[in-house]
Amino acid sequence: MKTTASLTRSKRITTFLTYAALILGSVIMIFPFVWMILTSSKTIPESLAIPPTIFPKELILSNFQDAMESLPFLNLYWNTALMIVFRVLCAIVFSSMAGYAFAKLNFKGKNFLFGIVLVQMSLPSQIFIIPQYQMVAHMGLANTIFALVFPGLVSAFGVFFLRQTYMGIPNEIGEAAYLDGCNQWQTFTKVMFPLTGTSVAALTIFTAVFAYSDLMWPLVVNSDLKMMTLSSGLATLRGQFTTNFPVLMAGSLLAMLPMVILYLIFQRQFIEGIASTGGK
Repeated sequence: MKTTASLTRSKRITTFLTYAALILGSVIMIFPFVWMILTSSKTIPESLAIPPTIFPKELILSNFQDAMESLPFLNLYWNTALMIVFRVLCAIVFSSMAGYAFAKLNFKGKNFLFGIVLVQMSLPSQIFIIPQYQMVAHMGLANTIFALVFPGLVSAFGVFFLRQTYMGIPNEIGEAAYLDGCNQWQTFTKVMFPLTGTSVAALTIFTAVFAYSDLMWPLVVNSDLKMMTLSSGLATLRGQFTTNFPVLMAGSLLAMLPMVILYLIFQRQFIEGIASTGGK
């Protein structure tokens, strides 16, 4: 049998290895952001030097000014904010109604329609770009905010996610609401939907993050620089033959600031929303 001292030593070693692995993982995750901040203050020769220089010899703050002069950041911030807000609203409204219908209502073709939702989730989003662009172009709505929001009008992930949430709500709650005189719409809006607050918060976070990081669709549908989002606007800073990496990193840092500020403000809600997806 192991002695108490050996058990204590084994526990300490396990704890040390666990913390060492976590610290190493944290450093690996944080390093790209630190490198971006350092590169944004370098000169072009320093950013291209081999072996690479970690710290700049002097802080070059003019890179941020060059980035702001190269891109209309106020327009990019506004377009990105509108895209995120409208995609989140569409995801919450339509996914909640569809998720409730698939979970609690019985209608013809229910399983077939939900199978289509699952098929859409399993396919890469890139295959929908051409038909979606053709639809927007035929409506004459390219280079508009609606064009940015269009792919997010319906969220297959949101429908599936909230369907699972509604399935976890006992049917007796809806039956009790019906006995109290509520119709189907009142049962959904006044009884069922308020019970999905945590899942809706998680869906809001996922939708906002996906919309913020969406690059290909905004780059395809909006060719006007003033109608681009932050991600697609930053892509224009990359040259065909050479790239001014300090200016690119400065622009990336400016583009990150809104999401960093929002995370710091809603940190608790963000963590609770992510944790709620793992179980109840």
